[in-house]
Amino acid sequence: MKMRVPFNDLKLHHELLQPALRDSIEAAISSSAFIRGPEVDAFEKEFAGLLGVKHCVSCANGTDALYICMRGLGLQPGDEVITTAHTWIASSETITQAGGRVVFADTDFTTFTIDPQDVARKITARTKGIIAVHLYGQACDLAPLLELARKHKLWLIEDCAQSHLATYRGQMVGTFGDAATFSFYPGKNLGAMGDAGALVTNRDDLAEWSTLFARHGGKGDHKIEGINSRMDGIQGSVLRVKLPHLQRWTEARRKAAAYYDARLAGIGDIVTPAIAPGRDHVYHLYVIRTARRDGLRQHLTASGIETVLNYPKALPFYAAYAHLGHKPADFPNAYANQGTILSLPIYPEITEAQLDYVVRSVAQFFAQA
Repeated sequence: MKMRVPFNDLKLHHELLQPALRDSIEAAISSSAFIRGPEVDAFEKEFAGLLGVKHCVSCANGTDALYICMRGLGLQPGDEVITTAHTWIASSETITQAGGRVVFADTDFTTFTIDPQDVARKITARTKGIIAVHLYGQACDLAPLLELARKHKLWLIEDCAQSHLATYRGQMVGTFGDAATFSFYPGKNLGAMGDAGALVTNRDDLAEWSTLFARHGGKGDHKIEGINSRMDGIQGSVLRVKLPHLQRWTEARRKAAAYYDARLAGIGDIVTPAIAPGRDHVYHLYVIRTARRDGLRQHLTASGIETVLNYPKALPFYAAYAHLGHKPADFPNAYANQGTILSLPIYPEITEAQLDYVVRSVAQFFAQA
């Protein structure tokens, strides 16, 4: 029997949190706390406490958080920043917006995360920093990146948009670099009901400057020129309701991923997500690889199963970066993976019956082949 399996069921996700969500939103409306306010202040403290960092500076979205970080770290026109070739464009476009020059590094073939060896090859006298993206929910290999940053006097930003509560060698991601950025886009592991983001840091100077810069340089006392990047009060209240559930949701994602791992093993040429030693995975996305990706995706769509390509091209091969003149041989792993990856449905509320239907549909495709 045909079954619908959404890629992510946000309607169900929010229905299960009623009436707490409704009460929190109504409280924000009744107090007219629409921009920042006490709920946002409280969320900043609670999120910083969860991660074990000194400062959380909320902002309008995760993209702004990256931009604010780089401005706060003193990026100057022409400075180079190295980031991963295969990720969402926010990780690179903000480098340009902040005045820097994007330099892409290839990915590790099995984990999809940035390759520290290629980062080392790309460092020049103009390099000022590294943006390490914990892609799909798995930490990248931070130890060699931190050593490169120390050796060459570079700053390191962790892009944690997809990796809430992931760890590296037992330590929470977001606590290693000079700063880390988080997205609370609705579909993220911790998602608002609109756009929202934050940067976290243990550096007092960066937190103070970022707070000023994100709020027009200081309300009523404009010490610097800034931008307008403030979290909505309603989003702060929503995130406070959701935050206590994040660990439980993370374990539910891991349980669903384990089901996929066990049941997809040995089907066709499917390669399930690999987890490197010393790391864990919070499965913002469950990304498989298969040479028959496009045919499998069509079959799953016809079966009522939603899938996504995260991401259909590595960034150097988009028109936005054509001026860099890159070719596939420059990023062999990212280029190879872009044609084989497929994200299957995963979210905390997904049922075993839905997971079973996805697995059986995948098996049916390869059996027919």
